[in-house]
Amino acid sequence: MSKLLIVGTVAFDAIQTPFGKTDKILGGAATYIGLSASNFNIPSAIVSVVGEDFPEEYLKMLKDKNIDTSAIEVVKGGKTFFWSGRYHNDLNSRDSLDTQLNVLADFNPVVPENYKDAEIVMLGNLHPLVQLSVLEQMTTKPKLVVLDTMNFWMEEPFMNDLKKIIAKVDVITINDEEARQLSGEYSLVKAARVIEEMGPKYIVIKKGEHGALLFHEDQIFFAPALPLEEVFDPTGAGDTFAGGFSGYLTKSQDISFENMKIAIIHGSNLASFCVEKFGTERMENLDKAEVQKRLQEFKELTQFEIELA
Repeated sequence: MSKLLIVGTVAFDAIQTPFGKTDKILGGAATYIGLSASNFNIPSAIVSVVGEDFPEEYLKMLKDKNIDTSAIEVVKGGKTFFWSGRYHNDLNSRDSLDTQLNVLADFNPVVPENYKDAEIVMLGNLHPLVQLSVLEQMTTKPKLVVLDTMNFWMEEPFMNDLKKIIAKVDVITINDEEARQLSGEYSLVKAARVIEEMGPKYIVIKKGEHGALLFHEDQIFFAPALPLEEVFDPTGAGDTFAGGFSGYLTKSQDISFENMKIAIIHGSNLASFCVEKFGTERMENLDKAEVQKRLQEFKELTQFEIELA
């Protein structure tokens, strides 16, 4: 069976939305990616770092989801990465209130020996040079490398480093605002062409509640987001999407454009659960039946018959 290597943050978040607020809760890109990918019952491992303040119960929860946590370094006396943010009423924009890098500031990822030949590598949002160092540790060239990044790394002095890692990946997942910033193009079709010239064969542009676009050469696929009655917390939705996308591709062992369309739907489906509760709560307690039921809703949302003259 194919293996999925996940690299990213395992962290604490404190979140404020129009619907309430939390104290420190479990967060981090790799956490959401791992929980999402665990729905496909695949071997996966997280490479990350936490401080001595990180509860053992969180690590146990990840292990119980069949996620290898042996490469999550615990720094004695260290403090775990912490982010605090407040979302505006539309939930599409937010203000960062506090960011404490803590142990993440000196993070040097070490890929476990039994994952240096992983078929699929999911590079969660981190410093581009950290992402690059992970690829350099692989003993076998992965079948697929997926990169998630954000606008922070598109500023000076990180842009040159970001371009180095973009040149080495097969898929990049970013949101529409970041695609425009990275490419300098407002049209997302033009933006995807510019980004493709940087190296990736596939461009995934996330549009939040408006779905996601997949670009490959002259082919375009659009997947809607499922209309939801209630959205409590969008934190981690993009990472959950990435986990569903990479998890499905690992499970199916098919990295064709046609299969990536299905992977996009799986990613969107799982992300729709993530936003229903604060933090990782919803993703920790998902069961297969409700995931399948919502996949059926996605199918009914987009399936129609039409006669062409």
